[in-house]
Amino acid sequence: MKITSKIRSTQKPLFEIETECQNPINDSFWEQNSCCQEVENESVITSSLVSRDLVLLDIELFFESSKTIDFSVRGESVLLNFICCNNVKSAIENFESEMYEVENTQNIIYAVDFSGQYDVPAFEQIKYFTIILSVEYYAELINKNWNIHPKFSKDILQKINSTLSPDYLPFNPDIQWVIHEIKNCRHEGAMKKMYIETKVKELVVLQIESLLSTVDEKFIIDSEEYIKLQEAKLILENTFTNAPTLPELSRIIALNEFKLKKGFKACFQTTVKGYITKIRMEYAKNLFRNKTLNVGEVAEKCGYKDVSHFSSAFKLFYGFTPASFRKNHLNINYAFLYLDVFEFFSFDAFLM
Repeated sequence: MKITSKIRSTQKPLFEIETECQNPINDSFWEQNSCCQEVENESVITSSLVSRDLVLLDIELFFESSKTIDFSVRGESVLLNFICCNNVKSAIENFESEMYEVENTQNIIYAVDFSGQYDVPAFEQIKYFTIILSVEYYAELINKNWNIHPKFSKDILQKINSTLSPDYLPFNPDIQWVIHEIKNCRHEGAMKKMYIETKVKELVVLQIESLLSTVDEKFIIDSEEYIKLQEAKLILENTFTNAPTLPELSRIIALNEFKLKKGFKACFQTTVKGYITKIRMEYAKNLFRNKTLNVGEVAEKCGYKDVSHFSSAFKLFYGFTPASFRKNHLNINYAFLYLDVFEFFSFDAFLM
């Protein structure tokens, strides 16, 4: 495989990777990290791990003017695609027509000579995480059991460009956590390669399970309703300390309560109430970094009038009370790492 990406207005590629150049007996990855800043305040940060059959790409972009980026993979490939940003307009050759990408969504793609064009807006932090596999390597990951996903398998075997799911679907907490583990791998050399390959297989299992289980159950949302749901999400992010009630939010975005509840859950994998709680708990965690604030002050700043209600919500979300957290004699950085682990998991079942 040969993987290339470049900004349309420049000749110099952002990166070029040829997997055939890798030594077949090499037990470690070829690692490549780069940070490009041709204009002040603009940046392109890329990290890659490369072997003959696997390429892991972690990309961050920020531009002060809109840019068009070309990305291509020469040869057959299977892409585990994770989109971590909004508002990027994409057009993939031999796939569906233009679409606007949605934050925290994922899919698996098979392509022969993948070629995509991405229109990146100005002043947006753009993030992508993609794992590109050879078809032979993907076959080994699924133990050559092509019956796992019959239609997708048929397209691969017939060399027809295809996606596992018709639409990109939201991450679930398990997928988020495995990505976190891959990005924060501390092993080196052969151990790193073994660890990453194990996590990639786990990720494939989780993606297949997630994408196939939601194809028939997905709540249908048209483009107008989706815009209104994004508006609702933004409203909650800006007013979480005094968020509108469900009927109030329904009136503000002009979408009935049923579609608001069902659509919000389908788009963001959480309830409206669950999302408010998540934002409040993340804010509380950051406030506790200031050791001068007591539990009551943090509760008030997070929008809770009752400290006991805040403490109950905190314990339900993180697994321990805010008071016990403050008294914890462990290193504070370890404690916050512990919080970060728990915030990947959804507690909506307790809130519904």
